[in-house]
Amino acid sequence: MRDYILTISCPDTTGIVYNVSKFLFDQQCNIIDSAQFGDESTNLFFLRVHFSLPVESALNEMDLQANFATVAAPFGMKYQFFDASVKPRVLLMVSKFGHCLNDLLFRWKSGQLPCEIPAIVSNHQDFALLAASYGVPFYHLPVKPDAKELQETQIRQIVENEKIDLMVLARYMQILSPALCRDLLGRVINIHHSFLPSFKGAKPYQQAFDRGVKLIGATAHYVTSDLDEGPIIEQDVARVDHSLTPEELTARGRDTECMVLARAVKWHCEHRVVLNGHKTVVFQ
Repeated sequence: MRDYILTISCPDTTGIVYNVSKFLFDQQCNIIDSAQFGDESTNLFFLRVHFSLPVESALNEMDLQANFATVAAPFGMKYQFFDASVKPRVLLMVSKFGHCLNDLLFRWKSGQLPCEIPAIVSNHQDFALLAASYGVPFYHLPVKPDAKELQETQIRQIVENEKIDLMVLARYMQILSPALCRDLLGRVINIHHSFLPSFKGAKPYQQAFDRGVKLIGATAHYVTSDLDEGPIIEQDVARVDHSLTPEELTARGRDTECMVLARAVKWHCEHRVVLNGHKTVVFQ
């Protein structure tokens, strides 16, 4: 059997699940698992179906995509078929903090992340040796105030040449241009500490320590031109208290950032995340 994943979003109405199931039955597909959600606030319906196709079938995801059009049209569906055996190609981007980069590389190498990592981009050279230890090409693309457009052009070339499906800002401390955010909408994930917007600027964990916070956390979200305000994919928190030093607070926060980003990347690569306006639906 060959496994595929179908994701759907459309206005909520009757008959959606029946017609999708009937289509898959008519194509001799076997449903392995299915998850659905109806959003009463927007009257939108979301569906993710993991199914298998007989090996002897001549159909592929392109054929399924085309054949499904007659089912999708009456419901106004936005839909996509994915070959579950094809691993998304992920570009990692980093600046001077490497905890998320190191965590993602380890999870990828140990088979915990269902993706390929063909390249790492950084505006600094700090993690060139780390990239080399994993056998991943490292591109040092410094950002010069008068030549930022050139650097983004180089990033676009890497995205095109390496056929990148997802870009992950693993503590990449540069703001992407509105044009790049628009062109890669839903294909760029960022991680930041959940203090935003409370503690902006330098040393947010020191600011949190100075205010005596009791919870720290992290947020992974899709990138939009609105800084740190894109649709949220995953969040988590950790309790802290007065006994922790700023360094210990920072370490605990970075551990949380690693876990949250890894879950967001994994779910995206497994096609479990569907955009719902300024929010997401995540079928875990």
